Amino acid sequence: MNVYDFDKTIYPRDSTAQFYLWCLGRYPGTWLTLPCTAWAFFCLGLKLRPKTACKQTFYRFLRHVPADAPDVFWREHIGDVCPWYLAQKRPDDLIISASPEFLLRPAAEALGFALMASPVDQATGRYAGENCHGREKVRRFREKYGDAAVEGFWSDSRSDSPMAALAEHAWLVTKAGMEPW
Repeated sequence: MNVYDFDKTIYPRDSTAQFYLWCLGRYPGTWLTLPCTAWAFFCLGLKLRPKTACKQTFYRFLRHVPADAPDVFWREHIGDVCPWYLAQKRPDDLIISASPEFLLRPAAEALGFALMASPVDQATGRYAGENCHGREKVRRFREKYGDAAVEGFWSDSRSDSPMAALAEHAWLVTKAGMEPW
């Protein structure tokens, strides 16, 4: 099986940030959460609060977003998935991402890949488990797939080194292309 990170790897941008900006343009209530969003990023930048707590504060905007918004978002943005991924896509691909599962689920269904992502409640923005990041990706992968072999792994972030260590071949995805991990 091949395993991929999502944001800035097979999708050229941060899908959560893009979804947030997209929501600001469509759902006026999301503007009410701008002070919370600014505070969350301030605290995250200065490491005043844990990352998950900051993200939960940021996700308060979801209270003003209809349940079908991720589906609509991906109908508009699925064409932005990187062509190199589409050219090598296989039926047993796994995407493992720190982005919210509810947000990436429509993309997974449209492109036909398995998905592991952060368990965030779409209605409240609260986590129902750990943020799927770093070592948590490996823990969740092993929990579901045991000792399954990972042929290839692609990511844009060195924080994914624990997952890259599981792969026979791993690549760091950059704006300039790909290089061996």
